[in-house]
Amino acid sequence: MNVAIDSMTCPKANVLNTDHLEMCVRTAVEKSWASVAPCWPLQHFIAANPLAGFEHLSFDQALQQGQAYFCQKDLPTAMHAVNRESIKWLKAFFDVGQSTLAMPLRHQGLLPCMMQLMCYDKYLNRHKDQIEFWLQKDHKNPESLIVCMLLYLGVAETEQKAFLTLMLATLPGWSAYVKYQTDWADKQISVVTPSEYFAFRLLITCLLWPEAKQLLDWHQQALKNNEATKTLTQLKDNERAHQKKLLEKLAMAESTTKPDLLPEVQMVFCIDVRSEPFRRAIESQGNYETFGFAGFFGVSIAISNTILGKSHASCPVLLKPSHQVTDKPNGVRDNFTKDQQRSKSLKLIYQSLNYTFSTPFSLAEIMGVAYGAWMGLKSLMPRMFAYTKARICAHRYQHHELVTDCADIPLEQQIELASNALKLMGLTERFSPLVVLCAHASSTQNNAFASALDCGACGGNPGAPNARVLTTILNHKEVRNALNRQDICIPDSTLFVAAEHNTTTDAVDIFSQSIPETWQSVLSSLEQNLLKAKERNARWRMSQIKTNVITNNPIQHTILRSEDWAQVRPEWGLARNASMIIGPRSLTKGSNLEGRSFLHSYDWSTDFEGKHLHTIMTAPMIVAQWINAQYLFSTLDNVAFGSGSKITHNVVGKLGVMQGNASDLMHGLPLQSVFQDDKSPFHQPVRLTVVIYAPKERIVTIIEQEALLNQLISNAWIHIICFDSSTHQPWQLNRGFIWQKID
Repeated sequence: MNVAIDSMTCPKANVLNTDHLEMCVRTAVEKSWASVAPCWPLQHFIAANPLAGFEHLSFDQALQQGQAYFCQKDLPTAMHAVNRESIKWLKAFFDVGQSTLAMPLRHQGLLPCMMQLMCYDKYLNRHKDQIEFWLQKDHKNPESLIVCMLLYLGVAETEQKAFLTLMLATLPGWSAYVKYQTDWADKQISVVTPSEYFAFRLLITCLLWPEAKQLLDWHQQALKNNEATKTLTQLKDNERAHQKKLLEKLAMAESTTKPDLLPEVQMVFCIDVRSEPFRRAIESQGNYETFGFAGFFGVSIAISNTILGKSHASCPVLLKPSHQVTDKPNGVRDNFTKDQQRSKSLKLIYQSLNYTFSTPFSLAEIMGVAYGAWMGLKSLMPRMFAYTKARICAHRYQHHELVTDCADIPLEQQIELASNALKLMGLTERFSPLVVLCAHASSTQNNAFASALDCGACGGNPGAPNARVLTTILNHKEVRNALNRQDICIPDSTLFVAAEHNTTTDAVDIFSQSIPETWQSVLSSLEQNLLKAKERNARWRMSQIKTNVITNNPIQHTILRSEDWAQVRPEWGLARNASMIIGPRSLTKGSNLEGRSFLHSYDWSTDFEGKHLHTIMTAPMIVAQWINAQYLFSTLDNVAFGSGSKITHNVVGKLGVMQGNASDLMHGLPLQSVFQDDKSPFHQPVRLTVVIYAPKERIVTIIEQEALLNQLISNAWIHIICFDSSTHQPWQLNRGFIWQKID
C-alpha cells in the first residue's frame, strides 16, 4: 500500500508538547508491559503464570481478559503479516547459538540493529518511501519514535495503553520472552528495552498496516464474545471435589506428636508433587522419616562446572545467587579435562558443518552410513543404544563422582545457611544416624522441555549441587559447634549425605564416595529399600501413564521411556498438581495423596514469631502457585497458553519452540505434558489450594503484611485453608479475610 510522505511527517508533533507526549508514552509502555508474564528459555524453563499481568484483578475478571487478549484465533489478516515479519527478525536477533552465522550488529541492541538492517529486507522494501522515512528517525530515543508512529497510526492519547497492550498480546510468546530479557535476564547481556521492542513492533506495523488502529475495535468485539463463564463453572466444581476429598484424608491423620522410636534414616525431599508418592513408597519399607523442603535446600548459589565449562544459577528465580561454588570431578586423571575439551570441540565442528548452508550435503556423504546405523540403533533398539553409548563413554572417560567445592562461602554464612535450612524443614532435634538430602533431576532423550522436568527451585536444573553444598556444611565441625549454641544439637554420630532422585526412572543415586565404613551397613540397607520403593512407585507411575504395554518389570519400562528418543511422554512432570500442604509429616503420612500435593514440612510450635511460615508463604508457596497456574492454563487452551504438540515442534534459536517455521514463540507446556491424547486432559484444571497447619491468626497476619499474598488471596488466585492446630478442624479464608468453618 502506498502512503504519501506528507502523511507521515506527524505535523501534530510540531505543535504539541513533545515532552508531554513522550511522558505519556512512557506511562503507556510501562502499564501495557505489566500485562505480560515472562517466558524463560528452554535451557532453564521455569513455570510461570501466563496471566500474571492480570493478578491485580479477580480471577474471574482475569480469565475474561486473558481469553479476550490471548485466545483469539481470528486475528485480522494484516496483523498476521505484521507478525510474520516480526518473527523473522526476532528469531534471528535472539538466537543463542543455533545458527552458525550470527546476526550482525546485535551488540548495539534491538532497535539500532533493526533500523540499520531493515533497508536490506526485500519484503519490507516494497514500501521503499515509507521505510526510508522511518529509518531516518532517531533510534536512540525510542519513545520519540513511538510518539511519531502512534500519531501516524491515529492512536489517541487515551487509546495508547490499550493499543500497545494489543501489540504485545497479538504476539504473546515473543512478548513474554522479551519480558524475560528485560526483567529477569542478566542485565549485563540484555540487548533490549521495553520501549525498543514497542518501537520495533510499531515500525513494522506502520510499514505493513497503517490502518492498525482497527485492532481496538477488534478487541472490543473479542471482549463481547467472551466465553469464560463455562470455564469458571467447571473449574469451581473441580476445586470443590478435590478439597472435599483432600480434607477427608487429612481428617484421618494420626496424632501430630513425634514417635518415641528414632528413625533409622531421615530423608529430605523436594516439595515437588512427584516426591509425595515416592516418600510413601520409601516410608513403607522400614523405619524411615521423610521431610519436604524446597529443592534448592535454602542454598542460593551459582555453580561453575569445570567439566562442561558452564555456569548457572541454582536457586529460585525470585532470588539471586549469594555464593559461587564449583562442581569438579573427584579423583580426576590429568588428561580428563583435555578429553572433555576435545569432545566439546568436535561437537562444535560437527554443528558448524551440519548447519552452515554450504556443507551439509558433503557431511551427509562422508558420515551418512555410520550416522544412519547409529540413528537406526537409537530408533529401533533404544535400550541397546543407551547401553552402547554408556560403554563408549566408560571406555573414553573414567567415572568420577562430582564434588561441589564450597570453600569460598565464609564460615559465618555457612552457619546461617545451616541454621535456616534446618529450622525451615523442621529438623532441629532427634537426628538419625544418617540424614539424606535428596535433590531431584530427570533424564529424557530428544526433549526440548527437559529442563521443565528438573528442579524448578534450582532454576530448572538438577538439584544435586545444592544438596552436596548443604551436606558439606552440615558435616563441618565448626558449623555444628555454632548450631549447638543455637540449641540445634547434631550428634557426632550423625552423618549428612547428598543424593539425587531421578523423577523419570525413580532411581536414587546416593553420593556415597566419602561415606566412612561405619555407615556402610545402614547405607546398604537403605539402598535395598530404595530399590523396592523404586519398583513400587514405577508400577504406580505406569498406571498413571496408562500405557498399553504389559510387563512384569515396571522399572525397565520407566527406564525405556527415559531412553527412547521418540517418546513424547516420558513422565507426567507436575501434572494434576492441585494443593500444597504446609505442616508436619504426621498430617499426611499414610494418606495416598495421588501425587497431587506439594508437601512442605513445618512445625508451628517451634516457630515462635512466625518467621518460618512467613518465608514458606512468600517463597515456596508463590512458586507453587506459578506452577499450578501454568499447568491450569496450558490445559485450558494449549495453543494460546501452552506449546501445542511436541510432534510438530521446531526449536528456534535454542531458546524456545515454534509450531512449524513461522508461528509465535510457544510459551507454555506441550500438549503431551497435560493431555492423555489429543482431546482428553490428564491434568485437572484447578487453582492451588493451600492447607496450613498453624494458628489462624498467624496466617492472616502474614497475609496482611505482604501485598502480593494479599492480592493473590483476595482475588481468589489461591485458596487458603487452615487446619487448626488446637481443634484439628479445617477453616477456609474467604476474600474478606474472614475464616469460615468447613463442615
